[in-house]
Amino acid sequence: MPRPTPLVIGHRGAPGYRPEHTRSSYDLALAMGVDAVEPDLVMTKDGVIVVRHENEISGTTDVAFHPEFADRKTTKKIDGIDLTGWFTEDFTWDELATLRSRERLPKIRPNSATFDGQQGILRLSDLLEIVERASLEQGRRIGVVLEIKHATYFESIGLAHADLLPAELRAAGWDQGKLPIWIESFEQTVLMQLRDSGIKASYIYLLESKGTAFDLVARQGERAIGYAAQFSPRGLDRLAAEVDGISVDKRVILAPDRLGRSAGPSSVVADAHERGLRVFTWTVRPENQFLIRQFRSSSDKSAYGHYEDEWAIIRDSGVDGVFVDHADLGVNFFRAR
Repeated sequence: MPRPTPLVIGHRGAPGYRPEHTRSSYDLALAMGVDAVEPDLVMTKDGVIVVRHENEISGTTDVAFHPEFADRKTTKKIDGIDLTGWFTEDFTWDELATLRSRERLPKIRPNSATFDGQQGILRLSDLLEIVERASLEQGRRIGVVLEIKHATYFESIGLAHADLLPAELRAAGWDQGKLPIWIESFEQTVLMQLRDSGIKASYIYLLESKGTAFDLVARQGERAIGYAAQFSPRGLDRLAAEVDGISVDKRVILAPDRLGRSAGPSSVVADAHERGLRVFTWTVRPENQFLIRQFRSSSDKSAYGHYEDEWAIIRDSGVDGVFVDHADLGVNFFRAR
């Protein structure tokens, strides 16, 4: 059943105000009242699950300023794309623990950048402790939305999420529903592997507005179907038998035309609900940089635009969950009936 108001999910904590995936980012989102927080999960060389937006960490840590790690800079092909930098899987956890976090978007969020260098990297085990403590202190059930990053790539180098994540959740006592868990990925293969492991969670398939899932490309090459085909009615018929829900790029709901004017809400939420699928969307942000053209207030990318007008279309679509960067704005807007 669709929710009366959507889950408000702190996307990497509260990165509108603190560097993403830091302890203070998560603490702030939880204090602001989100229903869940969303960490991205990548691996270290020694099999520790850490919380970073990507396995390439030059944009979110001070690794480039550590001369002892200068020789770790390299170029790799991740999901078919050549990337140059420093990668979590080339470090042990003890080495990563010496790094400090930095704001990923300092020109858009200069206030958040004032917290650069103050906090280290979190492990998944650290994040689970933070959420469990907040649940106890606030007297409410707070969940986690675990996003699996680059599953096919990590499996190819012997660091499979499907092997390491179940063990981590069992060790923390989170495997049988102590608090709500949603597991999401842009690759459905790893979702099915994790479901088979017996972890009690809801499994959510992430869908871009365009492009193709890398696990399908790796197996099928040019024959792989794109994301758009998967959120079509026919694609949703198949997904309804395999996953609990989908999480779509907000542009799928807003359906902007060539001039950046919304023609939404599109039918995708209603189509998914008809098939028993829950629907999340990402990422709702107030800055002009992230709004479709219709709702921008000026050419200043960091200034807030007419975000409530955009968010109203998303709310009115009937979504079950929204990922927000500014936890307080998201709670205040989406909790209002």
